Amino acid sequence: MKALRFNQFGTPSVLHIEDVPLPALQEGEVLVQIKASSINPSDVGTVAGRFHSQLPMTPGRDFAGIVVEGGGAWKGKHVWGTGAGFGVIRPGAHSEFVAMPSSWLSEKPEGLSMEQAAVVGVPYLAAWQSLLEAGHLQKGERLLITGASGAVGSAATQIAHWKGATVIAADLAAGAPDVDVFVNLKEEDLVSGVRKATNGRGVDLVLDTVGANLFASCLRTLRVGGRQIAIANATGPDADVRLNLTDFYHNQLHLIGVDTQKLSGPQIAGLMNQLREGFQAGYLHVSQPETNRFDQAVVVYTKVAEKKTRTKQVLVFG
Repeated sequence: MKALRFNQFGTPSVLHIEDVPLPALQEGEVLVQIKASSINPSDVGTVAGRFHSQLPMTPGRDFAGIVVEGGGAWKGKHVWGTGAGFGVIRPGAHSEFVAMPSSWLSEKPEGLSMEQAAVVGVPYLAAWQSLLEAGHLQKGERLLITGASGAVGSAATQIAHWKGATVIAADLAAGAPDVDVFVNLKEEDLVSGVRKATNGRGVDLVLDTVGANLFASCLRTLRVGGRQIAIANATGPDADVRLNLTDFYHNQLHLIGVDTQKLSGPQIAGLMNQLREGFQAGYLHVSQPETNRFDQAVVVYTKVAEKKTRTKQVLVFG
C-alpha cells in the first residue's frame, strides 16, 4: 500500500509517499480501507515533532473508510473517527489502509459522504469533550467561544445549541456562523464585549481555543463560580500565560485542561457514536471540504501549515 511518511521532524517538506507492507493484523484488530482523511493543524504539529512521535511514522488522525478484513460483523461497514495514538505511537490514517482494534470502530452516519465524515473527528471530539465531558454545559447557560470561526469553534457552536445553551463568539475574523452574539476582537475588547452581552453578569463557561494573550481576559469574562476550558496555546508550547491569582480564588473560578490525544480508542468510539446521533437528527452538520488527491499530500500539508485556507482539507484515496 501507499503511505505518507516522515523519517525526521520538520516542515511538510520532510514528508514523502512510500510503498509499505499492509499492516499485519493482531488479535482483535480490523483492516480499514481509507477512503478520505483530513489534515488537521495537529497533524502538521505531529510532523514538526510536537508530540515526539516514533520514527519513521505515518501521520493523520481523522478518517472515513470501509472495514475490509477482520471484525466479524464489522466487515463491509462504513466507519469514521480518529485513532488513539495515530501518527504518534502507531501509523496514522494518511495511508491507503490502517489497522486498529475493532473496539475503536464507530459506524459512519448515512447522511455524510466519506469526505464530510473525515473532517469530523478531532474538531468535534475536542468540542464535545470540552463542553460536555469536562465543562458539563447545561441547558440555558451562556458559553463564550474564542477562535469561534475555526473548526473546533464551529463544532462547539453546534453542540452548544443542540444542548440548549447560548453562544457568545469572539474572533479576529469578520464573524462566526450561527452564533447568538459576536464580539469582533479587532474592534472591541473581549471583556467589555462579553460583559455588555450578558448585562454585566459574565458567562457560565468559556471554551478558549486560542490561549496566549486571550487566556487571562477569558477568565475575566466568567461569572462567579464559572468554568474555563483550555485546549490550545496559539503562541506555542513554551509560551507563558498569566492570571490574577487573587481574582481567581475570590471569584471561585474553575480552570480545566482538555487534550484529545489522551482519549483511548474505545472512548473515542463512544464519543463518535454520540456525535452520530447529532448528525442523524440534524443538530450537527459539516460543510463540504476541499478534496485533494493523495499524491498532492505534501502540497496540501504545506497549505495547512502556512494557514493559506480556512476550508478543511481532505485527502481522498482511490
